[in-house]
Amino acid sequence: MLVIRPIRESDFDALMLCAEESGIGFTSLPVNEELIRGRIDHSVESFARNATSPGTEGYLMVAEDTETGEIAGTTGIEAAIGLENPFYSYHISKVVHHSRRLNVHNVVEVLTFGNNYTGATEICTLFLRPEFRGGLNGRLLSKCRFLMLAQFPDKFSDIIFAEMRGVSDEDGNSPFWAWLKEHFFSIEFTLADYLTGIGQKGFIADLMPKLPIYVNLLSEEAREVIGQVHEKTRPALRLLEKEGFSRRGYVDIFDAGPTVECMRQNIDSIRRSFTARVKIAEHGSAQDYLICNNDFQSFRATATKIGVDVERNEALISQEVADALLVSEGDTVRVVAL
Repeated sequence: MLVIRPIRESDFDALMLCAEESGIGFTSLPVNEELIRGRIDHSVESFARNATSPGTEGYLMVAEDTETGEIAGTTGIEAAIGLENPFYSYHISKVVHHSRRLNVHNVVEVLTFGNNYTGATEICTLFLRPEFRGGLNGRLLSKCRFLMLAQFPDKFSDIIFAEMRGVSDEDGNSPFWAWLKEHFFSIEFTLADYLTGIGQKGFIADLMPKLPIYVNLLSEEAREVIGQVHEKTRPALRLLEKEGFSRRGYVDIFDAGPTVECMRQNIDSIRRSFTARVKIAEHGSAQDYLICNNDFQSFRATATKIGVDVERNEALISQEVADALLVSEGDTVRVVAL
């Protein structure tokens, strides 16, 4: 059984392994020991802070195999981005060029540089190691964050968004970045991506074009990947779209991968989730559910088969599941059907 829990300092080696296996383009997990330790320390401090409103907190969690103790992957939430370090994105919009005298009417797309997601909550750092992919594990790692958002809404913004990894090849070459590099930068995509991951974003403000970029002036290769996702990211995008996330015209400034967003109360798993009392009992008609406890600092979540007694408002779970969630009979849990 995989159980989601807050990351600990002792998980450093496991998180480094996730960073190495995630590959180029996974900005939130660069292979940098100092940064990885910093993210762990920040998460530990954030959980201990027990904030009552969204701020600079970053909550990083891991999926632990209860039988072996092995870490299967990681997932995270940034409570409010852009408050300390700027968060940049491009917004795709249209400009009309019209001349009545010449009878010319052209509608062109432009990319406008900005910080429009400042203060929003970002779901991020989702990575499941290859050997654990299958069954309910992927949905657990992604959807556990929605149970946290539902159970502790005061800690997060009303707007929830996620950046999707854009198109790049096996060597980390991005067609979109290739055009930017040629005209405005002199560094490779992998270095730019890495510098952003370790928090050194000053070069973006220094070198990124401040005026809108006309899309029709980009190379054909760059235009084709705007708003497209990396092939390994497509399952994650489909899952978020089923939850109600949609595109609002924002893309990443490096690889032009799309950003998707949803109002917190409109996320499907949040709308369908409910709280129930724990009843430790056998259940003959169990179904797949995502379930979490109501202790933020000792947050636990798992995906398993449980029974639900609607009339008594009870979640019928095994002792094994109760132990994994750190709950006892009579405690309150939040559940949502998978």
